[in-house]
Amino acid sequence: MLSARSLFQEIVDSDDAFQLFCSIAASGESQGGWENARIAALVPDSMRDLAPKITRHGADEDKHGRIFKALLRKRGLPPVPVPPETDYTMLLERRGIGLAHEKLRREEPLTERDIVVYLSHSRVTEQRASDQMDMLVRNFGDHPELGKAIRMISHDEDNHLAYCHEELLRLARAGHGRTIQRVLRESALVEIAVYRDVSLAVMDHMGRLLRWPAPKAALLAAGIRGMHAYERFSGWHRMVSLTMPERRDALGGAALTTPEFA
Repeated sequence: MLSARSLFQEIVDSDDAFQLFCSIAASGESQGGWENARIAALVPDSMRDLAPKITRHGADEDKHGRIFKALLRKRGLPPVPVPPETDYTMLLERRGIGLAHEKLRREEPLTERDIVVYLSHSRVTEQRASDQMDMLVRNFGDHPELGKAIRMISHDEDNHLAYCHEELLRLARAGHGRTIQRVLRESALVEIAVYRDVSLAVMDHMGRLLRWPAPKAALLAAGIRGMHAYERFSGWHRMVSLTMPERRDALGGAALTTPEFA
């Protein structure tokens, strides 16, 4: 029977598949760390109070990248190149989700609108990250090799999502509500399409590495397309709602590290 647990177990049990999975994850987290560091450096003066939280967000993502690389090292595996069709972060940027790298490389301060857009995009992508990590914690939170890393990353992703909710609600009260709702909706619809395409690409690569029979690969692809259809019809609403989180000031303070994943 196909399930998220059984599929991920296959990946964990195969060095080649695990190597690709961790390489993809490490690359995306490291890129997110760089992006947040640049945004923090370019925050407009009127929003400087957000800079420490954006810096913390980036530091967490850098930490996650190091964690995935550490998991590879523990198996004696080097990172491998990330196939372009599986690069979620890059494909989102090409579709206009996230501030363009060209803009972030400049030394010009960002605008207030840029920060509102950045937080709106982050609210959408952090929902995906939080949901994925929740699933992994349910199925592998007690795994001897992966459990600690998964729980740590999941806790951080929940903090990131809470931070996005709290700051967007504050900015909505300050008069940015219409922009936030428009960008959230546009971002969610783009994200679910990119996530479908990346999921299909990742499963295609995994299928070849794990030598899945054609019927199994076809069934998984159909499931991914079915989930996209559901999200396109109504599931995207969960990615655009804003509620005050239980975790307040979730990114206040310095990022936490652990020696084994430094």
